[in-house]
Amino acid sequence: MHGPSGVAHLADRHPTVTPERLVAQLIPPPTFADVSYDSYRPDPAEPSQAAAVQFCRDFCEQAAVRRAGKKKLFGKREVLPGVGLYLDGGFGVGKTHLLASTYYTLSQGDAPTAFATFGELTQLAGVFGYNECIELLSEYSVVCIDEFELDDPGNTTLISRLLSALVERGVSIAATSNTLPEQLGEGRFAAQDFLREIHTLAQIFTTVRIEGPDYRHRDLPPAPEPLSDENVAQRAEGVSGATLDDFDALCAHLATMHPSRYHALIEGVTEVFITGVHPIEDQSVALRLVALTDRLYDAGIPVLASGTKLDTIFSPEMVAGGFRKKYLRATSRLLALTAAAQTTS
Repeated sequence: MHGPSGVAHLADRHPTVTPERLVAQLIPPPTFADVSYDSYRPDPAEPSQAAAVQFCRDFCEQAAVRRAGKKKLFGKREVLPGVGLYLDGGFGVGKTHLLASTYYTLSQGDAPTAFATFGELTQLAGVFGYNECIELLSEYSVVCIDEFELDDPGNTTLISRLLSALVERGVSIAATSNTLPEQLGEGRFAAQDFLREIHTLAQIFTTVRIEGPDYRHRDLPPAPEPLSDENVAQRAEGVSGATLDDFDALCAHLATMHPSRYHALIEGVTEVFITGVHPIEDQSVALRLVALTDRLYDAGIPVLASGTKLDTIFSPEMVAGGFRKKYLRATSRLLALTAAAQTTS
C-alpha cells in the first residue's frame, strides 16, 4: 500500500515466513555476499586481526576433516566430533566478515553449510522442533552463528544443547559475539560465560580475541543533525523502492510480528525513511528496533530520519543496563546506514 505521497510504508507490510524460507535464509547477509579471507584487510597496528584469519583458515581445514570422518574397515566411516571456534571482539573489527568467509570456504566442500544469527537459529528450533532441527542440520559441515546471545538464559541453554548434539554428529560450530573495545575484561568474561553455558563444547572451542577500533567509524563524522519531517518525506518521494514511516507507527508495527520476519519485512526496499524519531523508554520497543537495525545493516539499506539524533535513541539508563552491547552495536550500525543515506540522497 502507498500513502498520500505515493511512497510505500513498512507498517503496511505483513510478511509471513515459511519453514522452507527459514532454511533458505541460512546464508550470509547481502552485505557479506562476496567476502573472503583474502578480502579481509587486517589492521597492521592490530596483530590479533591477522592471527584471527589464520585461526579461521585452520578451523576450516579441521572442520572439513571432521565432516569427512575417519575411514574404518569394510568401507564404513566413523563420525568424528566437530570443532568449535569463537570469535570474541569489539564492534566493527571484521568478525562477521571472517565468519561469512568461513561459511564460503567450507561451502566449497560436499556438505551443506549454514549461517544464521542467534535469533534466527532459535526461531529455526522453534519452528521445526528440537529433534527435527538436529536432524535438519546434522549433515552440515559447519553452523556459523553471528552475534551469539548471552542475555536470554532459556534460549542460550536451548541452543547450547542443540550445538552439543550437532558437534557429536560431526558438525563444527563457528560463532561471534560483540564486546566493547574499551572493556577487554568484560569481553573475556563474556567469552567465559559462553563457554560455561555450552558445557560439553567447552573442551573443543578455541576462543580468538580480535582487537581494534570500529571500522564503521573510521573517518566518519559524528551523528548528523536530523532533517525536518517535510524534508525526509520529500526525499523519500524521489527514491524508487523507498519506504516512509512514522517512528511510533513503525515501532508499533514491529510488535505485531516475530523478529524473524523482519528479514522479509524489508525485502526489496531500497532506502528507509523515518519521521519523528525520539528517545525510547520501553526496553521491548528498543530491542525490536535493534533487531530491525541489524536486518537493515545486513541488507545494506540506507536510513534517513527526522527527529532526535540517532545516537540518542537509546537512553543512558538503557545503555548502562544488561543490553548495553546490543544498543551500542545498533547505534554504530544506524550511524553507518545514515552516512550511506547522506551519500546516496
